[in-house]
Amino acid sequence: MARRPARPDARTGAGHLIDLFQETVPPIHRGGIGFIAGPAAVAVLGRGHPWITRPALAAAGASALFFRNPSRVPPTEPGLVVAPADGTVALVDEAVPHPELGLGDQPVPRVSTFLSIFDVHVQRVPIAGRVLSVEHTPGEFLSADLPEASTANERTSMTLATGPDGTGPQVGVVQIAGLIARRIVNETAVGDDLGLGDTYGLIRFGSRVDVFLPPGTVPRVAVGQRAVGAETVFASLR
Repeated sequence: MARRPARPDARTGAGHLIDLFQETVPPIHRGGIGFIAGPAAVAVLGRGHPWITRPALAAAGASALFFRNPSRVPPTEPGLVVAPADGTVALVDEAVPHPELGLGDQPVPRVSTFLSIFDVHVQRVPIAGRVLSVEHTPGEFLSADLPEASTANERTSMTLATGPDGTGPQVGVVQIAGLIARRIVNETAVGDDLGLGDTYGLIRFGSRVDVFLPPGTVPRVAVGQRAVGAETVFASLR
């Protein structure tokens, strides 16, 4: 899992300047290195030819912006469910969880976050817990802001069991591909113990992330609200 960078006051001297730089300029998720290095190499090889260099540098810069991975500070209150990604809250409703989540066949509270191409596309663990399942399901590539995208689109579903022994309430997190997205990355495995706000995955170029909450949970966000991954509180399981 990703390590959060040191705070800018944690070191002195050159280390302090490095920490300040990391706080100001977000690091790049390793999944985007190839998308940045390719256009950058073209720009270097095409130097002296502005019609090659300028588009290549623009593509490298756009990729760096898309794959940025800023540090986040999750809340410390126990039992909180936080946003799994940056974006706009598109749905706050109840829906039957996907079968692969193993959360039953009755509607449960759901919060959906829509990520535009301008949002940070790194996904973060919405609640500390143990991974019970991870399953990829092929599908369509409808616009991710449509309600039907939840069931029709390609997705990767992960179930987390909360509690120190993994026997607490379970939460489902579903990465959903979008109209342009063609690649979902989930770096976890069954049995992993994940911390709140840890980086765990990535969806390339427009997407959506659904969180399925335990029955009776009351969401603390509204449709249209801006969510900040790992920091915006979706609900409390206490």
